[in-house]
Amino acid sequence: MQGNSSDTGLTRALLLCGVFTGPLFFIVAIVQMITRPGYNIRINAISQLSLGDLGWIQIMSFLLTGLLAVACALGARRMLKGQKGGGWGALLIGTFGLGLIVAGVFPPDPAFGFPPGAPAGPTMPMSGHASLHALGFFISMISLIVNCFVFARRFGSVNQRGWLIYSVVSGVATVLFIALSILVMSWAGLIVALAGAAAFGWVTATAARLRSELSPA
Repeated sequence: MQGNSSDTGLTRALLLCGVFTGPLFFIVAIVQMITRPGYNIRINAISQLSLGDLGWIQIMSFLLTGLLAVACALGARRMLKGQKGGGWGALLIGTFGLGLIVAGVFPPDPAFGFPPGAPAGPTMPMSGHASLHALGFFISMISLIVNCFVFARRFGSVNQRGWLIYSVVSGVATVLFIALSILVMSWAGLIVALAGAAAFGWVTATAARLRSELSPA
């Protein structure tokens, strides 16, 4: 990216937002997993932490993480404009963030015993807000999966083979974990969390990599 030091500093700050996405989301989630009564990571999705009296904590995590991802998308666009990844790559980071915001605004249904008193199995039929939550999750995950391959192409074009491989592995791993969660429902909560870790981890690492390519302001 060409520009003066203030432009570079703003771009670095925006990309730093992307670096924080994974750590913020999973630190907040892990603390709640450990401390909230009735939560079982084996069967309960992280999204279900949006429910109950303390559900506002996870809702805020979704919203803040989503906003950080949107800011990162702006930084990626500024840095990569006119280059591979500057169009679809930046856009898909943004839609990843927007999907998280949708997931935060519309919580899932109580299910699988959480919060305490919820049905032991899934809530059927799914409510309207839960359907929108699922849509937000889908938008986020499909954006990240596709973007792994968009950036793999970008890394390949600049001979960053290690990052190319990491991007492809992250995209494939996310797909496989999501598929496995459908096949092994008794461990779906943990498996989906692993899918999220692969996806969020890729955003954090890629944002850090892009930021490292910019000279400090």
